[in-house]
Formats: sequence, C-alpha cells, structure tokens
Amino acid sequence: MIYQTFAKLYDELFDPQLYADWAAFTRQTVRQPEAPLLELACGTGRLAVQLAKTGFNVTGFDLSEEMLTLADQHAREAAVTLPLIEGNMLDLSELGTYQTVTCYADSLCYLADEAALQTVFEQVAAHLEDDGQFLFDVITPHQTDDIYPGYMFNYRDEDRAFLWSSDEAEEPHAVEHDLTFFTYNPAKDAYDEVSELHHERTYELAVYQRLLQVAGFKKVTVSADFGRNQPDDDTTRWFFVCEKGDGQND
Repeated sequence: MIYQTFAKLYDELFDPQLYADWAAFTRQTVRQPEAPLLELACGTGRLAVQLAKTGFNVTGFDLSEEMLTLADQHAREAAVTLPLIEGNMLDLSELGTYQTVTCYADSLCYLADEAALQTVFEQVAAHLEDDGQFLFDVITPHQTDDIYPGYMFNYRDEDRAFLWSSDEAEEPHAVEHDLTFFTYNPAKDAYDEVSELHHERTYELAVYQRLLQVAGFKKVTVSADFGRNQPDDDTTRWFFVCEKGDGQND
C-alpha cells in the first residue's frame, strides 16, 4: 500500500522541470540516441517517455511494480513504445547489452554501501557496449551535510496530506527522509496514516571515481547543473559521464 501511495504522490508532486533538464542533458550527451538505452530506476517513466518521444530507443528498469505500472500508463497515453523490466540493479544478469545506461534522481544514493555501489558499476560495465556511455547523477556531501538536515516539506489537498522531514543519519554523508502519508478513507470517514523511512548516502567525489575505475571505466567526466557548469563547493548534485574507452578522468 505504501509504495503504491508513494508512487502516485511521487508522480504527481515531482518537479516536471527536472525531467526536462535530465532529458536535455541526455540528448546533448548521448552519441547514439537510436541505439538501445537502459534507464535504471526509471520510476514512473516520465523521463523515459520524454526520451522515447524524441527518438530514443529506451527500456525502463525499476524495482517497484507500482512505479512500472504508472510508467506503462504514461507510455500508453503518449503513444510511445516503452519496454519495462522489473528488477534489482544489483543484478542485471538477465539483460543484454546497451549502448547507453542512465540512472538519475540520485537513485544510486539509495544503495546500502560502497560494496553495493561497486556492484552496480560492475553490472553496468558488463552490460554496456565497449564504446557505450554510462550517465548518472548523485547528491553531493554538501547536500547531505549542509542542505538536507532540518529540511521539511508539507503537502495537502482535499483527501490527502504528505509530510516530509529530513535529518542526518549515522554514517558520514548520509541522511534519512521521514515520509508520512495521510489518505482519506470514506468508509471510515477518517484518514489512514502510513509512514516510511528513506535512507540516502553519498560519498566524496574521489570515491566514485575510484569505484568507477575499478569497474572498468577509463574515462569519467564530472559536471554540475545538468552538465552546464563545473563542480564547486556549492554543488548539490554531480553529473557523471563514464566510458570504458581510453581516456583520463576529468
């Protein structure tokens, strides 16, 4: 129930400009849009649909059945072809190879630890063409340590309310998001309350670069602001473009 509730609210409340920015970053970065692209953690498919409408050959991959149900609905409404696969990004062994793999919305920050992050990087490398590209973003330690602690967001309409608060977690550069949903139940003439805790963790830039190198990525370019600027101390999200071909880390 909670994931279904979260999926619908996530879909309705997420800033659509972010999808437009991710789509623009992908379009300006990907060399072969007509070649197969795998979007890890595709969620409700909003970005995948945008890319498919502009000629990308996208497949969506997500752990949540409820998110994928909404993604299928959005693809049908947009009249685009969007294959969808339910699975865990820690194990892509059943998949083929792709020219491009993407993973946005700091989805990698929901992994438990460095070992899990290393596994995903290795899985992606194994399912990426030799001249392919791996695009992803993650929140920075500045976001977890300075911006998120004490953050609050509240939403309410006629039959729902959503409370979001964030605070530091025990590990370095980690944060916990406390999410509470109130949904009106007409049978009870009252609100049902459901809560869940989301945990995000990020690392210093050098850690990502090291893990990517171990996974086999020889060229790694890092930027900020959807590729528009160079990172600095105030950057809240890093954007990575990774390739297995020869090159130096930027």
